[in-house]
Amino acid sequence: MTYCVGIVLDEGIIFASDSRTHAGVDNFAKFCKLTLFERAGNRVIVLLSSGNLAGTQAVIGVLKQRGDAPGKAPNLWNCSTMFDVAAVVADAVRDIERRDGPYLNNNAIKFNASFILGGQIVGEPMRLFRIYAEGNFIEAGLDTPFIQTGETKYGKSIIDRVITPATSLDDATKCVLVSFDSTMRSNLSVGMPIDLICYERDSLKVTRRRRFDEEDAYFSALGKAWGEGTRAVFRQLPVLPW
Repeated sequence: MTYCVGIVLDEGIIFASDSRTHAGVDNFAKFCKLTLFERAGNRVIVLLSSGNLAGTQAVIGVLKQRGDAPGKAPNLWNCSTMFDVAAVVADAVRDIERRDGPYLNNNAIKFNASFILGGQIVGEPMRLFRIYAEGNFIEAGLDTPFIQTGETKYGKSIIDRVITPATSLDDATKCVLVSFDSTMRSNLSVGMPIDLICYERDSLKVTRRRRFDEEDAYFSALGKAWGEGTRAVFRQLPVLPW
């Protein structure tokens, strides 16, 4: 399991993912699930991946190879819109599914590789998508400015209560990290490190990127403050009149 979240705001986009993968309770490992494609001044494209690790790595490998190949075939570097980028990623997902799916099915394993895709291309506004394992996709909007994948239920209520398009990048970053803290407290299949990118609108470059490891002082302090604050608010709630 994994936990990934992307939030599109008036000020920018936040991307975050955990790094835990597992194939059973005795086989945990760490892999970065955040991939950045960047050409400063032209485009910033971020992919967050969830699902079968072999499938997601294969899709990312195909995207990199096609981007490096000569010619005019659509790829991450020559698309003129983020919608076109989403279609390129979706095509790569379907290509890998066609290649690997039958072999997985023979072993009673379902192909599962999905992505959160977001960023900005020069001349276009920021956009954020969820791409499913089947290759279809949806786009975040004003009513729902965030997209999650993986183990979403523990962090969703926090984001629902805090996030609006007008939320500042700093406040949204705190909200995202609290959602990870709450998720990791309730589900062992999500774990550190946490990879985070905070993209500022129209900057067309990434200047704010962090990785939070097990002993990160800020993350620990944030989780402690959230827990203490929650207990303090709980004590102030009115007592039920019987």
